[in-house]
Amino acid sequence: MLFVVEMLILIRLLIDPLMSRRPLLDPNLTVGGSYFISISLFIFMMANVATSTPRMRVWQGPQLGPGYALMHRLPSISTRPISPALAGAEEPTEDDLDMASRSWTLLAKVLAISAHFAIMVALVLIGNRHFGNLRSGVGCALLYLMLPYTAQMAGAVDHALPAALLLWAILTYRRPMIAGIFLGLAAGLVYYPLFLLPLWCSFYWKRGVRRFAIGVVMTLVVLGVLLTFGGTDSLVDHLRRMFGLFLPTKEPRGIWGLGWDPRWRLPVIVAFGILSSLFAAWPSPKNLGTLVGCSAAVMVAVQFWHGYGGGLYIAWFLPLLLLTIFRPNLQDRIALKVVHRGPTEARRLSKPSGGLQSG
Repeated sequence: MLFVVEMLILIRLLIDPLMSRRPLLDPNLTVGGSYFISISLFIFMMANVATSTPRMRVWQGPQLGPGYALMHRLPSISTRPISPALAGAEEPTEDDLDMASRSWTLLAKVLAISAHFAIMVALVLIGNRHFGNLRSGVGCALLYLMLPYTAQMAGAVDHALPAALLLWAILTYRRPMIAGIFLGLAAGLVYYPLFLLPLWCSFYWKRGVRRFAIGVVMTLVVLGVLLTFGGTDSLVDHLRRMFGLFLPTKEPRGIWGLGWDPRWRLPVIVAFGILSSLFAAWPSPKNLGTLVGCSAAVMVAVQFWHGYGGGLYIAWFLPLLLLTIFRPNLQDRIALKVVHRGPTEARRLSKPSGGLQSG
């Protein structure tokens, strides 16, 4: 049922670029009321994360998929009671944890709380700065906090942190290098946002693509260097996992681990690759609205071939989906008009013979 709903969401996102008329969808609540409920929900939810007992990732799901080695060392903070019989192991207590485990647990809690706070702030600022409607931004943040999924996965860093980084890439899209840093962080930590690069490079193609690419590459290099502190495995093994360089049929879990032949996953991966590559050319020209909606579409499509919990990483596209639903008409927000010029382009324009070229 979850995949059926996500398929309907994907279809809605794919036809979103064709919907030029955008009716005003204001929440049926004042800004002050939305702020009050959002802050209250956030405090209660994050208090639950801060006071929860850590359960290692084996409780919450497998960690065999691609991703960053240091991210995999973080425990998942359970915010709901789980039966030991269903979990398959006894819940660890604080006395059972050594100093290193306590440090990783504390870091996981801090990152989870910070990620959700960053998501809320980004939604409000995007609504205010880019949509020109503070009420819509606050409404998106409130809806995000009201959904049961958010409370259920509030302590999962690998759910919330990539979502926060993608939102801040959208928020800073007028600064290509900063947006590239945020997108590079998201891609380096959980691998799958790498497939957003054709879309984003196409958006910045007429201005800012070099600065965006520098931000992404620089961030991935720094993350790769930090992998030398990732544990006992070799750096090559860490890099292979970071960039997903292993066979897609290797020990899948989730829906792909229910006895299906792993080869049936390959056509889904090929279809996803075609879709993510298609966004390099369509829609054209790209604006902020298509950037948000198509980014959400890519992250929804990821769920269908994600072999290690596919369908469950709703936070990767949920905030972007809310922004797509509430966004106004943004056809004039193309890179050539709104992206800040780089130093090289500014110097060229200052010369009498200077022309407008790609940044």
